[in-house]
Amino acid sequence: MNMNFDLGDLRAFIAVAELASFRAAAETIHLSQPALSRRIDKLEEALGVRLFDRDTRNVELTAVGRDFARKSRSLLDDLDTILLGVRDVAANRWGQVTLACIPSTVHYFLPDVLRQYHERFPRIRVHIIDESANEVLSAVVHGEAELGLDMTGGDEPTIEFEPLLSESFVAACPRDHPLARQRTVTWADLSRYDFMTVDKASGNRLVMDLALASTRERPQPCFETRHVSTLVSFVESGLGVAAVPRLSMPRKGHPSLVSVPIVEPEVTRTVGLIKRRGRSLSPAAEHLYAMLRAVAHKQMAAGKGSTPTRRAESAAGPDARRDGRTRSRRTADAR
Repeated sequence: MNMNFDLGDLRAFIAVAELASFRAAAETIHLSQPALSRRIDKLEEALGVRLFDRDTRNVELTAVGRDFARKSRSLLDDLDTILLGVRDVAANRWGQVTLACIPSTVHYFLPDVLRQYHERFPRIRVHIIDESANEVLSAVVHGEAELGLDMTGGDEPTIEFEPLLSESFVAACPRDHPLARQRTVTWADLSRYDFMTVDKASGNRLVMDLALASTRERPQPCFETRHVSTLVSFVESGLGVAAVPRLSMPRKGHPSLVSVPIVEPEVTRTVGLIKRRGRSLSPAAEHLYAMLRAVAHKQMAAGKGSTPTRRAESAAGPDARRDGRTRSRRTADAR
């Protein structure tokens, strides 16, 4: 069957069917009567059936026409609903966006961002995938998440990585531990106590192993975990000390945990936003991406985070930029 007709033909047919008049239908849909007649003829020819019995005075639907009119109304109603839904999504009235993120960024970035986002777009549901760095990267690469907060992705050809901040690894120790009284600790200091770390499947372990490759005295772990959050819980329970990214630690004033900067060498990691290269984000995801960037830069400027990257440095001022360059040189020399 040659289905050579369009939505305009269907709407013309429904107008004639409902008004039982070519003249009234033509006025309603703003067509001339000859143009309307051509549309009905075209539709009947495409379907191979007569839809109307008509003479000079009356227009009536045939039996086939009545059935087709019922189904056409349903089709056009469904289409209108779909189009309204698409417009609502485009206007950010409702929908869903999926964000993948490493757990250490959740406490630092997400509460402020999600609070603002929900206030602005209350009908958009945000789905969070909080996994390891490799799994976050995989989720974005395979389209399970539109965007991510991760420490990897810069070398992935299908991924755009926008650095947000550079943060140092710190020693996590109980408040009553001997290391808690020091202004800084070395990796050699950590080796004198029960040391815990993440396993080799963790991106953080790779960062530390690369930075400490030439370090003679490095701590040997007595416990290994998959996630940094587990390490922090172990430290809080008094099982030992650990080296963790600064974002993983509770903010100042925690009753039982202390963060102490680690030097000789200082080890850093870069956290950034990732998305698939060459793919447009949905409007909902675009707004979330922009809010995450803005909050990160705002917190950098307010001094609540770690070393800002180049984009965040612009908001933090010249003193912060000089400090960031000095820290980067030390880290590069250590590696």
